[in-house]
Amino acid sequence: MHSTNLLLEEPIRMASILEPSKTSFFPAMTKIVGTLGPKSRSVDTISACLKAGMSVARFDFSWGDAAYHQETLENLKLAIKSTKNETTLSLEENGTVVLTPHHGQEASSSLLPINFSGLAKAVTPGATIFVGQYLFTGSETTSVWLEVSEVKGDDVVCIIKNTATLAGSLFTLHCSQIHIDLPTLSDEDKDVIRKWGAPNKIDFLSLSYTRHAEDVRQAREFLSKLGDLSQTQIFAKIENVEGLNHFDEILAEADGIILSRGNLGIDLPPEKVFLFQKSALHKCNMAGKPAVVTRVVDSMTDNLRPTRAEATDVANAVLDGSDAILLGAETLRGLYPVETISTVGRICAEKVFNQDLYYKRTVKYVGEPMTHLESIASSAVRAAIKVKASVIICFTSSGRAARLISKYRPSMPVLSVVIPRLKTNQLRWSFTGAFEARQSLIVRGLFPMLADPRHPAESTSATNESVLKVALDHGKASGVIKSHDRVVVCQKMGDSSVVKIIELED
Repeated sequence: MHSTNLLLEEPIRMASILEPSKTSFFPAMTKIVGTLGPKSRSVDTISACLKAGMSVARFDFSWGDAAYHQETLENLKLAIKSTKNETTLSLEENGTVVLTPHHGQEASSSLLPINFSGLAKAVTPGATIFVGQYLFTGSETTSVWLEVSEVKGDDVVCIIKNTATLAGSLFTLHCSQIHIDLPTLSDEDKDVIRKWGAPNKIDFLSLSYTRHAEDVRQAREFLSKLGDLSQTQIFAKIENVEGLNHFDEILAEADGIILSRGNLGIDLPPEKVFLFQKSALHKCNMAGKPAVVTRVVDSMTDNLRPTRAEATDVANAVLDGSDAILLGAETLRGLYPVETISTVGRICAEKVFNQDLYYKRTVKYVGEPMTHLESIASSAVRAAIKVKASVIICFTSSGRAARLISKYRPSMPVLSVVIPRLKTNQLRWSFTGAFEARQSLIVRGLFPMLADPRHPAESTSATNESVLKVALDHGKASGVIKSHDRVVVCQKMGDSSVVKIIELED
């Protein structure tokens, strides 16, 4: 019925302060999440996607098995290319198709096995069901609209409302305006997270069909028992009316939000989807939590160029305040994954974003008195605006200070220099920092660097100066910092935080 999506940040995009990247990693302030799959899983294609501007790699476990996704993950380093055979099912308008929970049966144009035994108890005659991959484009030829005609035991008999071709081995099923009594994390989901997510130390968990804040709390409790995954961030995926109605409480509990506009477009009329998008993005921005928007360039699944409406949609998503654009079918099984990423990056309307108005609105919303961190973050952005700084450099150990700076949407990139912290238990010593650095890659305008763990957060100001020099050198090598530029630096000095302006001589 629904399953977990795992987003694993691709570490090639994160510049280490020990080995500054030779290539620019400032393709766009808005981040791009690419779903890896049959058309985008070879080393060459993934490398091209990264160079085109992909910041985060997404592994979608609503299809494919753990071995397939593990192979895709290993393809980041190994030159392995593989494809999956696809079956095609044709469904004709006014025909009949049966949805059955009996898995042993072969899928056909008259019978679709599903992995949910409770569907027959949840629907009644007249209910609307959609079936397809990455619901739904609006031109319904690759997804099918069904109307329940009768229920026979565990089987649901449906009338086909549109002619469609279902291509692929696995589909998503969505019941419009119907409450399905399913746990947010099924046993299968937990098994995938335990056996695949934990060994691979996933940075983000996309929680499909989040309906209440309790869903997030339960997921966090489960992750907390899996060692390193206690640091994994949970992004609540809002894709039905139930989640929309509880949006505020979900936002308070989650680390970020994914607006699944495809599924929302089934439960809501079009004029309400765009209103919800604007409202939800504003709330995410004011809370300082990343917001990700899906379904922006569907036509590029099969075409080299987006429609004019789609290009406008991408730009408006950026202007509305989204941190990242999530590409699903476009990179998973689309014909032009690299070109899609590059095109979306170019469309992002950051240069016409009214940063000054946004800054003033955010400061007014936060009000007074501000917290210490909020005051420092807003002051750093204000200083950068006033002196026309080319970059803000933020020293942080948890990543929170850098995320707060991003909350005020500076027009210049923010170099988030993550200073590792030394931690220990009775068995071993270790450093934190890698999770915190990678998780910045989904936040708008943040570009992380991981400092040398030999100089942890408790080190002296002299060490910080040496780290600052490496950060400046990295900015110069990347082309974002030039001679005589001004740079704003935000760092903690003892019990105080300092914002200072540096003018470079050469």
